[in-house]
Amino acid sequence: MNFSKIGIIIPTLNAGPYWVNFLSSIDKLPFKNVRKLIIDSSSTDETANISIKAGWEVKIINSSDFNHGGTRQLGAEILEDCEILCYLTQDVIVDDCSVFNLLIGSFSDSKVGAVCGRQLPHKDANPLAQHSRKYNYPDKSNDRTFKDVAMLGTKAAFMSNSFAAYRRSALIDVGGFPDNIIFGEDLYVTAKMLTKGWSVSYNASAYCYHSHNYTNLQEFRRYFDIGVLYSREHWIVDIFGNNRKEGLEYVKSELSYLIYRDALWIPSSILRNVTKFLAYKLGRNERIFPKKINKFLSMNKIFW
Repeated sequence: MNFSKIGIIIPTLNAGPYWVNFLSSIDKLPFKNVRKLIIDSSSTDETANISIKAGWEVKIINSSDFNHGGTRQLGAEILEDCEILCYLTQDVIVDDCSVFNLLIGSFSDSKVGAVCGRQLPHKDANPLAQHSRKYNYPDKSNDRTFKDVAMLGTKAAFMSNSFAAYRRSALIDVGGFPDNIIFGEDLYVTAKMLTKGWSVSYNASAYCYHSHNYTNLQEFRRYFDIGVLYSREHWIVDIFGNNRKEGLEYVKSELSYLIYRDALWIPSSILRNVTKFLAYKLGRNERIFPKKINKFLSMNKIFW
């Protein structure tokens, strides 16, 4: 693919002692013209200095100014000369830079507005985290258009900014990332793209390692935020439908996975899925609660 310039954007906050290893792991990017940008939320460790020494552009913002959508949009505006924008999170592992070529290769179809790669679980991933990656990131690639919404619902707009890329013209076409969103800025943008005639892709050949061993409390707060997203961006539900069916399919898949691999995790799975359901319902009704309560329940407290 011959794009004039590729941009790599990573939001950071206290990336830790292994940050230098992360940057060196993606130092040999397979592009001639590339800009590499770190947007750092005023880290108190050496994240910014390490990034500068490694040759990255660094934009420092106040931690209170971070927003999942607004910060990523800032990156797009800074790298205004890049045709393709790749977004990563600081906790992914890329062990082979050739996967970036595979990811960008999805844009050979001029109708593709966004693409995400496959995420494999970290070595320390528990069975629940392993299943999550297996379910959401299968070994077969796919392309989705608005026609697929009838069958897939919100799954048609699935995207993950931990390892994803966007065509600038498509991003501009949908107004960019929202400047104030609690969570799910990737879903928001890809849903907009689908409604405007773009297609979105999942490239299973382009992979990274990324997973989380969330506690029950972390799952609660995460799903509360998902509920808030659908409460405030109700147009997604209106157009794509609710995700109740998808949620049930996930639960059945997880239980089946655990039965054959680690049945001792089944009680934890049941408790966790009940927790996620209740948290989601609370999030969908966040407008009836005081701001203090919402902030307490939320994972993304800066939003409030």
